[in-house]
Amino acid sequence: MSSTHNLPAQHPSVRPHESRRDTEPEPGFLRMPPQSLEAEQATLGTLMTSMGASQRYFAEVLETGIVAEEYYKPAHTVIHRAICDLHKAGDPVDVVTVAAELVKRGELSKVGGAPYLHACIQALPTTANGPRYAEIVRAKAYRRAAIESAQKILQYAYSEEGDEADVRGLVEQELTAIAAGTPGLRDAPPLVDDIYLDYIAELEEIQNGRQLGLSYGIADLDAMTSGMHPQNVTVIAAQSGVGKSTFALNAAVAAAKNGATVMFSSLEMSSTELMHKIVAAEGSLALHHLTRIDGLTSEDWKKVERLGRELFRTLPLRIHRPDHASLRDIESAARACARKDGLDVLVVDYVQLVEIEQTRNITREQAVAAVSRGLKNLSVDLKCHVIALSQLNDDGMVRESRAIKNDASVMIKVERPDMDEPESPRAGEVDLVIEKNRFGPRATVSAAAQMHYSRFIDMQST
Repeated sequence: MSSTHNLPAQHPSVRPHESRRDTEPEPGFLRMPPQSLEAEQATLGTLMTSMGASQRYFAEVLETGIVAEEYYKPAHTVIHRAICDLHKAGDPVDVVTVAAELVKRGELSKVGGAPYLHACIQALPTTANGPRYAEIVRAKAYRRAAIESAQKILQYAYSEEGDEADVRGLVEQELTAIAAGTPGLRDAPPLVDDIYLDYIAELEEIQNGRQLGLSYGIADLDAMTSGMHPQNVTVIAAQSGVGKSTFALNAAVAAAKNGATVMFSSLEMSSTELMHKIVAAEGSLALHHLTRIDGLTSEDWKKVERLGRELFRTLPLRIHRPDHASLRDIESAARACARKDGLDVLVVDYVQLVEIEQTRNITREQAVAAVSRGLKNLSVDLKCHVIALSQLNDDGMVRESRAIKNDASVMIKVERPDMDEPESPRAGEVDLVIEKNRFGPRATVSAAAQMHYSRFIDMQST
């Protein structure tokens, strides 16, 4: 049976505008192909205006699965590609940036110039319906594909070329292709037999100790969780003042010292405050000496200078202080890091401070859940590990959202026995309570809390 079929450009026995019985027009060949230029313009308009409060509609449009080739008007295909390339690069998407990108490609005049981009925005009734407009575009594209497949079958059947098996082969080929192109229809996931050999190779790496993730800086915690792995999220939760930022910063520096590229995004502390903590921890310098007038001795200054030469000069750790506390700012900075040097670990301090769109139809719990899901998606997209800090309420529960825990692979609560009992026999200790662990058991790991040095260390190191 033939696997491919060359169709005649025009068989003499049949013309596209003739039926087999008479010369009446055949509707399927003369009608305008299914399309909606209004929906196409509105879809592009949504993508070029979904910033700030409407940011989520951009993602929802792309989540419909729409691709550039599904637009009927060629100019719309070109515009959509430019938008997606800007987004993939982590650049802002609006009518100005899209126009600039099209100028760079030499394609702005081909799409009708900047006025046509503005026309697409003016054709947008409401950004909130952007995903629905994209679904209309996809549905029309699918109908055009079905018509094209039907025409191929019809032309080949009229041509009388090949035998019955060839006709059947073409029919099966086209029907399979059109079924596979059904909007929302995915390929079947692989069978376990297809992934078994890859699994065995990875299992050997794990058993031989070569598949451990990046260290948190606490040996017992690494043993329980196998460290930090790409495409996973660790949630570090604590009440205010317990030391979740200290623990996360310690983990970030530990990973960077082992060669991982790290971005610490702080919505709470300035770059100077973070540097105070790192210098105190790495130089064994009292934190309060760094923050007061004449607190450092000449020997202390030598330690600070040595850190600059021996550690900071080559440490692949970036400190990010967002201009606006938005998820998009964090995502953009993370993508920029990934493009420049790669990104292994992203720390966000902390989730409840991250801003997303707020409307009358969304609760604070839903907003925090959207941030949590956005960070999880970012970890998968950039193949990095995300450490997301979360504030606990007075009852020891994660504030605002259960989704934070649901999206985590590992969830660690930081508890200090001496917070409420200064005379506690466990003064100077911290409990890292592993409440969720996809890589091992739930357990409690104890460490030493040297808060004057702004660090947590292994108990045996004290």
